[in-house]
Amino acid sequence: MNIRFIALAAFCGLSTVSYAQTLQLPDALQRSIQNYEKIKVKEALIKASQENTNYQKSLYLPDLTVQAQQSYGTINAQNGPLYGYGGLASAATSMPLADQNWNAAFGSLYLANINWNLFTFGRIKNQVQLARVEERQSAADLEQEKFQHQVKVGAAYFNLFASQRIKYVQEKNLERAQVFMSTTLSRAASGLIPGVDASLAKAEVSNAQSARIKAYDMELEYSKILAVLLGEEYQSFTLDSVFTSKTPMLTEHELTARNTSAGKVSGTQASDPIALPLNLINHPLLQWQKSKISGSTKSEKIQRLQKLPSLSAFGVVQGRGSGFESNYVQDNSAFSKSYHKGVGIQRGNYLAGLTLSWNLTNLYRFGAKVKEQKYQTQALQNEYHLMHEELSAQAQLADAKLENAVENFEETKIQVKAAADAYRQNTTLYRSGLTTIVDLTQSLYALNRAEIDLEIARNNIWQALLLKSAAAGELSVLLNAIP
Repeated sequence: MNIRFIALAAFCGLSTVSYAQTLQLPDALQRSIQNYEKIKVKEALIKASQENTNYQKSLYLPDLTVQAQQSYGTINAQNGPLYGYGGLASAATSMPLADQNWNAAFGSLYLANINWNLFTFGRIKNQVQLARVEERQSAADLEQEKFQHQVKVGAAYFNLFASQRIKYVQEKNLERAQVFMSTTLSRAASGLIPGVDASLAKAEVSNAQSARIKAYDMELEYSKILAVLLGEEYQSFTLDSVFTSKTPMLTEHELTARNTSAGKVSGTQASDPIALPLNLINHPLLQWQKSKISGSTKSEKIQRLQKLPSLSAFGVVQGRGSGFESNYVQDNSAFSKSYHKGVGIQRGNYLAGLTLSWNLTNLYRFGAKVKEQKYQTQALQNEYHLMHEELSAQAQLADAKLENAVENFEETKIQVKAAADAYRQNTTLYRSGLTTIVDLTQSLYALNRAEIDLEIARNNIWQALLLKSAAAGELSVLLNAIP
């Protein structure tokens, strides 16, 4: 069934007349995933995972560092060992001098450095693949969130519809009670019936009015729930009247076929999450769980690759300048405090090579991490099959509920007809003085209860079909059944 876009009523100000258009179920489902904030959160996470994939790809590029340094200070040095804790040290390059002096000049260092991981035994490649798996996982999470949210919207839609129909039934009951009271008051004023009958008639109207108010209060509550799920302002909704007069267009053959295909498959192994019935393997919830399994499996492989060495290439180009002359050690006056003398390039060097590094401790250390990730993968696989079992059971439960709801609906139609006949008969008898007001009141109660049961029974058919759609992972099961 094609989803159409129909706008809700807009409240444009206190002086503007408000109006409402019918909110059809497909429209509500579509608008809910466009406006709901949690859906927007998932969409933002997808974009974040896409940027993470771009970052992982950039790890293929070499590290290029450019540095320019200009300084001013002394160069007193002496023989002896020096260790720079944490990599921080002060370097004063000169032959050791006999005495301390405070001669200072400018110096400079210009450096370009490149480091390139030539071969990492597939670590970067698998990190990129993991990022792509996480990106697909975010997309699957979005789809299952949309589906779950639409199921909630469908349930809220039918709950609101049921409350509106119950309010309608109570309004009809109030009208009957008011007509009954009007007749009773006229006859009591004429002395044809006792005055207590008029009091009982007034009480019945009051009771019917109270029931109508309670039904309306329930409608307001469900209107609020639906408005929140739609991500819109609180308002009064006018729902599709097709659910009042029609039942789902599902044949008995379709019910039986779906019931058979939703059954549990025996012999499925925990290591093979694919061997599932076709109608469940594409369920958004199972797809999301399967993407989590793929991510855990890829993480397991990356942890295993951490045991292997790395081969890197490096290169350095360096230029240096100094205000101290080459004979400064022999002549401590051979230096210049000129800025331009010290910041020029006077000497240059280059360096290139390969580095093979292998942390042998990682052979032991990441062995435990691989096992940890393997157990996490197994846990995700077990959870996958638990979800499948729950969905299979839910599908069978939905079929049973749908069958019971249809049977109960047929029974309630019989009850309404019988209650309506009894009410008309007691009304005629009461007006003729052949029965008491108690009998008439009881028939009024019975008719009201039967009409409410009829509305609930019809609504339960659609609710059961919604449950069936949730189990199958396809809202089309529900939407295609709408006349």
